[in-house]
Amino acid sequence: MSFQAYLDTIETKTGLTPRQLLEKAHEKGFDETTKATPIVEWLAADYGLGRGHAMAMVHVITKGPQISDKHVGTGTTHSDPTNTLWLDGKATNPNP
Repeated sequence: MSFQAYLDTIETKTGLTPRQLLEKAHEKGFDETTKATPIVEWLAADYGLGRGHAMAMVHVITKGPQISDKHVGTGTTHSDPTNTLWLDGKATNPNP
């Protein structure tokens, strides 16, 4: 599953875009200095997300939408089309 696919699944599961969840995380005081555990616990308790999906959001909350070029354009299962994650909803993603 690509990184973007994790975020798209999170949107399906929660009804919130990754950007909306990012805003809610910031309202709770989570930012680039926050450790993963409290974010994972919050996402599990409030949205029922499992560890893998929660860790995708941990990355976005603590590191932003940039990802490594490692899997970009590789054509593998984990391949993403770009190194910048789309946070504004899967229906509006210009890189389907």
